[in-house]
Amino acid sequence: MTLQEQWFKSAYEDGKIKKRTWDEYLPMEQKIYEILLENKTTHIEGSIDEFSETYNVNDEYVIGFLDGINEALDQPIDLESITDDTHIVLDWNFEKLYKKMVEYRAEHLVKLPQWNNIFDEVTLQRMYKDQRNSTTIRKQRKIGRNDPCPCGSGKKYKKCCGMLKNAQ
Repeated sequence: MTLQEQWFKSAYEDGKIKKRTWDEYLPMEQKIYEILLENKTTHIEGSIDEFSETYNVNDEYVIGFLDGINEALDQPIDLESITDDTHIVLDWNFEKLYKKMVEYRAEHLVKLPQWNNIFDEVTLQRMYKDQRNSTTIRKQRKIGRNDPCPCGSGKKYKKCCGMLKNAQ
């Protein structure tokens, strides 16, 4: 069983999260991010075992962390092939990382005070708003049958383009 399979087995059951695992994992993940943000680290290199030792977490939690940060990496890694002695190189930029945290709705990470060491408050608010708006789907207002036709003819929609649409 791969490390990724072990992580998914411990974190999920029948497609649902295992609350006990996540209650234990999330504070550890937060601590790692606090350290990385505090030190303004954008590059980590080493084996899974070294990462586990450095951040005092087990290998499965390292895979959980990598799974969470993978889309924000400059070069995403193949998590399925990782073993405990696999050498990994992680490079990221903080703006992309922050936006991914907003996208994933990881509020416990978005609100870390260490972000203020990297971005000013105005920039954080702008990035947060931009990211939230980028995933918002806005439907166009439906044209009512008695509204003016959008083609600019001056006729009601039902007597113009709406008539053509209904004829099809």
